[in-house]
Amino acid sequence: MLVKTYCAAVNGLDVTTVSCEISMTRGVQFHLTGLADTAVKESYERIKAALLNNGYKFPTMEITVNLSPADIKKEGSGYDLPLAIGILAAIGKVTPDSLSDYMLVGELGLDGTLQPIRGALPIAIKAKAEKIKGLIVPRQNIREAAIVNNLEVYGMDSLADVISFLNGNTVFQPTIIDTRKEFFEQQNHFEFDFADVKGQESVKRALEVAAAGGHNLIMIGPPGSGKSMLAKRLPSILPPLSLSESLETTQIHSVAGKLNRDTSLISQRPFRAPHHTISQVALVGGGNNPQPGEISLAHNGVLFLDEMPELSRSVLEVLRQPLEDRKISISRAKYSVEYPCSFMMIASMNPCPCGYYGDPTHHCVCTPGQIQRYMNKISGPLLDRIDIHCEIQAVPFAQLSQMQPGEPSAVIRERVIAARKIQEERFKPFKGVHCNAQMSEKMLHQFAEPDAQSLNMLRMAMERLKLSARAYSRILKVARTIADLASSEQIQSMHIAEAIGYRSLDRGDWAERGI
Repeated sequence: MLVKTYCAAVNGLDVTTVSCEISMTRGVQFHLTGLADTAVKESYERIKAALLNNGYKFPTMEITVNLSPADIKKEGSGYDLPLAIGILAAIGKVTPDSLSDYMLVGELGLDGTLQPIRGALPIAIKAKAEKIKGLIVPRQNIREAAIVNNLEVYGMDSLADVISFLNGNTVFQPTIIDTRKEFFEQQNHFEFDFADVKGQESVKRALEVAAAGGHNLIMIGPPGSGKSMLAKRLPSILPPLSLSESLETTQIHSVAGKLNRDTSLISQRPFRAPHHTISQVALVGGGNNPQPGEISLAHNGVLFLDEMPELSRSVLEVLRQPLEDRKISISRAKYSVEYPCSFMMIASMNPCPCGYYGDPTHHCVCTPGQIQRYMNKISGPLLDRIDIHCEIQAVPFAQLSQMQPGEPSAVIRERVIAARKIQEERFKPFKGVHCNAQMSEKMLHQFAEPDAQSLNMLRMAMERLKLSARAYSRILKVARTIADLASSEQIQSMHIAEAIGYRSLDRGDWAERGI
């Protein structure tokens, strides 16, 4: 007898519908075809134990299972449930009439309980696109799968529940989630707020400019000056996620298995802060079974690199292409996947190996050569992709002891949103460009052309401060954002002056001066 059940294979963010074909004839062997990995091949043992522990005898026949299309690699344990149901249908324990109406995914425990799987959301989106009536998933995956509208999604606890449902013995209600209501309710709840930050007005201004234009930023300052504290509060002033951005971000976290059980849609911009010992693969993605890396998990959000010079040079260099293209293509001998990675990079570093170069309260013991070698750990091409360099000093006691809170994130966020709306209107004709940081050289001449006075100021700054040529376009992009925050149509000299102040690391005398 031949029986078909349906499941899905996830490759990157792409999902392929897989039909599990089960054929039984006389014999005693079990054959599994269709480019299955070790986890899929081991499903035989899990299915056999689950059936026995639920009162079903595993058939003593020759069973041939084909996972079609057979030329696509199948990975993970999500095939346990469709294979078990297919075997039971082939021996007459499950009614086969409704099997074509449902897609089934889930890992089986030896007692028949269903364990969560990765990628439930993109699988649900694929099921809807294939016009499949319903999707059956483990209970732990129900909230992420149920955000897809016009698809019946059932969360089951065990194999016995699935059998009873397919045979019509028990009526289960599909899970329905008001996606928009949950999404908008959770958008404005932040754990960290800029009101908690005492002093550091210049740094908060730099972060506001970075948020308004989508610019990458690096903070340079001594230990304990508040670099990490400020970076953690950046998501609270970024514009809220749109529903489409939220769905895309949630898919990436679903594929990586990073969604909490109670999470449906990710409603706040992600903030990822990997340790400086991170490897290349963990940062950009890949591995034997390809998974999104930290840069993709930070998609539509913030990637915070604390103590940036402490990261391996090879790890830092792999960021160059993703920062430009806002996507990462991972090609290996056995697979090729692509993940989106449009993120803001916020980095922090000490000004020297001891951390106290230029600090008025501590003595620096580093020589100019040591400081220069420390700074050279960040290559010129990578530094070229960081628009704003912000110097930060420790907060004096007089400011620390103030009881009055600083400006709250909600107020700063309103200014950022207003500036982003100006940019959205400006870049409507340009596909894939949403903020000033994404402008090309051609767009700079169109939207960020300085007047004669500003151009003269920029020329003098580049000569006197020994700014590099690569700083020119970065200054214009940041100046365009500063002008947007001021609701100014034209870039003025004061905007250029502020933007020039954000290019500290381009100065040729960094290791020979005090901050």
